[in-house]
Amino acid sequence: MASTIFNASSSLPATLKGLDCNTYKPTLGNLRFIASPNKKSITVPSSSSPAPKRRVLPLAKATSDVPVKTGLSDAECEAAVAAGNVPEAPPVPPTPLAPAGTPVVPSLPLSRRPRRNRRSPALRAAFQETSISPANFVYPLFIHEGEEDTPIGAMPGCYRLGWRHGLLEEVAKARDVGVNSIVLFPKVPDALKTPTGDEAYNEHGLVPRTIRLLKDKFPGIVIYTDVALDPYSSDGHDGIVREDGVIMNDETVHQLCKQAVAQARAGADVVSPSDMMDGRVGAIRDALDDAGFQHVLIMSYTAKYASSFYGPFREALDSNPRFGDKKTYQMNPANYREAMVEVHEDESEGADILLVKPGLPYLDIIRQIRDNSALPIAAYQVSGEYSMIKAGGMLKMIDEEKVMMESLLCLRRAGADIILTYFALQAARCLCGEKR
Repeated sequence: MASTIFNASSSLPATLKGLDCNTYKPTLGNLRFIASPNKKSITVPSSSSPAPKRRVLPLAKATSDVPVKTGLSDAECEAAVAAGNVPEAPPVPPTPLAPAGTPVVPSLPLSRRPRRNRRSPALRAAFQETSISPANFVYPLFIHEGEEDTPIGAMPGCYRLGWRHGLLEEVAKARDVGVNSIVLFPKVPDALKTPTGDEAYNEHGLVPRTIRLLKDKFPGIVIYTDVALDPYSSDGHDGIVREDGVIMNDETVHQLCKQAVAQARAGADVVSPSDMMDGRVGAIRDALDDAGFQHVLIMSYTAKYASSFYGPFREALDSNPRFGDKKTYQMNPANYREAMVEVHEDESEGADILLVKPGLPYLDIIRQIRDNSALPIAAYQVSGEYSMIKAGGMLKMIDEEKVMMESLLCLRRAGADIILTYFALQAARCLCGEKR
């Protein structure tokens, strides 16, 4: 970039006039300078010269359309302005015209216009109340005993991952974009399923083996586990089923405690009872503490509703109930106050995190719990929510990426600290500026 370099003496004329900080090139005898070729100099008037009229001098332009620096000191720039040589700046922009036919009306006498805070992207970003980052995501991953990754038809983009191969690759991808928390869901071979779900606490089972492998390969990862019997039950329910179809509560809790301890022993950071049995949080807390795992967190599925949004998930794990439904232990979607009963119980029993499932249809429940509990809140954006957005995007009915990000932001706005979402990798890439 062309410029003027000069050295000034320690004192300048007291009546220095006519200087412009952008175009001035000294010609006084007491100033030494090297001027760039093809540049005109500005003569500094002597003290006897009349004061010049205030005028605006054009900016010296560089090839990049940025004004050329002249090397003048702050004092010289200020003297130029005081002398009336004001550097050029863009003119005041014209008032935009309204379309023809717009009525001419007096301004409304409003003392407050909220749209002022939304008038530019910079202002909107400055006043944004809710933020979201990859650190807010917990990535649910399906695993199985096979070596190949099996696509899940009802959940485009999701797979049952081979626990020794595809899982490691997926976790590495997630960590590359800042997702450091995962939750594991196993597809258990039918031959290992029993009415009492004993495989759930087999320390050589699929989940404990996977935890140990992940902790060996990725020591800093946070591993959440699912504590429930449905993947291991030949009946497909979250608890032991009596011959008359009743789900047995206390006997199921006994099994869940053994499952949680087995997962903690393998290296799980957070155990997550999703079964909705009464009293299971307190029993699991006692079992973990007695086994020396006081450091392991419990994320309780506090408000898990008997929802129709779970269908694709049950296909992924082949864990549909063999009969009946789960309405005797999961909550009625019509109920709001009942969620606080569950909150008070889980808090008193020692839960570290409270989870609401599903997510987007239950924003009111998330907000209610957020307003009434100091514990961290998790929201589960379940398989049905994921699949609907995916389907809408594939059919070009919605902008998948925008709807995905909006749905996650809404869960955060409602009060969720963390979000379990199958979009974790895709959303984190979006937040990091990567293309899908």
